[in-house]
Amino acid sequence: MSKREDYEARTEQLLLPLMEEFGFELVDVEYVKEGGSWYLRAYIDKEGGITVDDCEMVARRMNDLLDEKDFIDESYIFEVSSPGLGRPLKKEKDYIRSMGKVLEIRTYRAVDRKKEFYGVLTSFTDDSVTISEDDGNERTFLKKDIALIREHFVWE
Repeated sequence: MSKREDYEARTEQLLLPLMEEFGFELVDVEYVKEGGSWYLRAYIDKEGGITVDDCEMVARRMNDLLDEKDFIDESYIFEVSSPGLGRPLKKEKDYIRSMGKVLEIRTYRAVDRKKEFYGVLTSFTDDSVTISEDDGNERTFLKKDIALIREHFVWE
């Protein structure tokens, strides 16, 4: 396990009891370097959407826990955020929630001279995703070939 994965897993373990206490869902945790600074981010959600006050409440409690456990070597910025509407599908529960919905899939390499695909999620496994495109054709992608996968929203 890499240092990044270890930090994310340990942070997730600290967050899960808080999520249960507040009735929130932990969507994702990431530890990334951006512009020379390290960021530890927790993405949370709840039925009806997360508020700024919800994020602040979790951040205050987590900051105390992170200071107490002190398992991250570098200096970092901790943030709590809503995952937003365009959040990528990462975990099994994301795929389950998106069954029957239109997805946007972007691939690392062109497939049939395209890198962007849209279709209804019809099935998935640990390694692949299958969508039904507008023309009725089913297309299966290996998850390792997918750069981005998320629900597709049409803004009107």
